[in-house]
Order: sequence, then structure tokens, then C-alpha cells
Amino acid sequence: MNTTTRTVGRPVGLRATGATANTQNGRTQGAIRILLVDDHAVIRQALRMLLENQAELEVVGDVENGREAVQAVEKLQPDVVLMDVVMPGLNGLEATRQIRRSCPATRVVMLSGFVDEDQLLDSIRSGASGYIIKKSDVSELVLAIQTVHRGKSYFSSALSEGFDLAEVLYQAKRSDQRNGVEALTSREREVLQLIAEGYTNQGIANELYISVKTVEAHKAHIMAKLHARNRTDLIRYAIRKGIVRLESADEAQAMLAGEDALAG
Repeated sequence: MNTTTRTVGRPVGLRATGATANTQNGRTQGAIRILLVDDHAVIRQALRMLLENQAELEVVGDVENGREAVQAVEKLQPDVVLMDVVMPGLNGLEATRQIRRSCPATRVVMLSGFVDEDQLLDSIRSGASGYIIKKSDVSELVLAIQTVHRGKSYFSSALSEGFDLAEVLYQAKRSDQRNGVEALTSREREVLQLIAEGYTNQGIANELYISVKTVEAHKAHIMAKLHARNRTDLIRYAIRKGIVRLESADEAQAMLAGEDALAG
């Protein structure tokens, strides 16, 4: 596919790639260090094989969810993270927010299976430097990695086909437009995702190492901020915003029907 680079703003934290003619173990010294994050093992394996064929890139690790990604970044200090958007436990958007707070030098490129304006907007606001569609070819993915590593932003050429990218970037910078999930705290976003994945209050408490009483308090705050009346409303919101991945419309219908029965 033909590709185009879209760079926004001035380079921030510009860093040279350090690529030289010197090599070690077949890899260029100063290679860009990459962490892969995707809940599908076959995708991680495929990405690793493709990227490790590039002498200027080095894959330093791969993990299957956002929570592991946050821990891996703190340990491995990669230059660039290739982050799936929708994953169980902790999604890529919230993982990106946490990574950008704890390791601001690490850049994040979101990987999405489709073009979605709201998802792109949320990705930028979470701190991602790039957004790539998974059907993009390897040359565009490598270009995205190189571009964000130099302190710039990169957005898949496919994004320009569906909507006005400049308008999305403008909206992302407007703090007065942030509402919904953006109004939630980091912990509240984690609780919202686990609620939408069917965890009980006790299950959420066990997953996040907090008390059930604290979970209930977070849930009350989430409902107030999202103007939700019950748990079913929260699940519908999470599905609509792409916070959780449902394999089919039937699965979504079954989950909501079960919640409605409990509420009744």
C-alpha cells in the first residue's frame, strides 16, 4: 500500500536513533528497542519475526496485556511500545496513560484492527505518539517506529480516508472537550473495564489488590461521572467505547441480557 507520513507539532524530546555502521550480533548498535503488546500470541510472534528482520530494530520483549506492559516498560525501558488497543484486564489506552506517566521517554504506537475516529482521539489523549492499522504493510510500521522514536507523531495513511485527521488532532488538544471515560481517574478506568468483563466486586478487589468497599466507592463514582443508572449501563458504555472486545454481537447481547435479568 502507498504510505504517507503525518507529523504534527514540533519534535518533542528529539533523540537520535544512534544507528551507525557498527553491528553486534547482526544488529546495528543503538538499535531502536521495542516492546510488543497484544493478547493474541500469533500476532506477537508474527510482529517479532517481521521486525527482527530489520537491522535497526531490536525486540526486547513481548507481553499479552496492558498490566504486563506497564511492568515490562519499567523493567526493560524500551524506546517504543507497539500497543494493541483492546485487551482484557487492562486495555492499551489505560496502559499507555500509565506508561507515559512512569516512563515519559518511552513512545507508544497504538495498533488497531480498524479505523475508528473515537479510538484515535482517545489514543492521542492517552499519550500515544502514533496509530497504525494492523493491515498496514511492514514498511509503514517500521516508518512509524522510526518517526515516533525521533520525537514526532505518525498516523497510518489509511486514517485520512475516513475522516479529517487535522480536526481529530485539534479536538484531542482541547481540554474542555474531555468527558466520559476521560473524566475518570486511572483506577476508575481499570474498575470500569473489569466490570464490563464480568468481574464481581470481590473479583475486582482481588485483581487490583484493593478492598470490596473501595471497589464499591469507585463504582459509585464511575456511575455518577458517566450518568449511568446501573451496571448494565456501564457495560453498554464500555462496549460502545471499545473498552472491551466482544467476539460477536451475540456475546454482547447475552451479556446485557444477563445483566438485565439480574437487575430485574
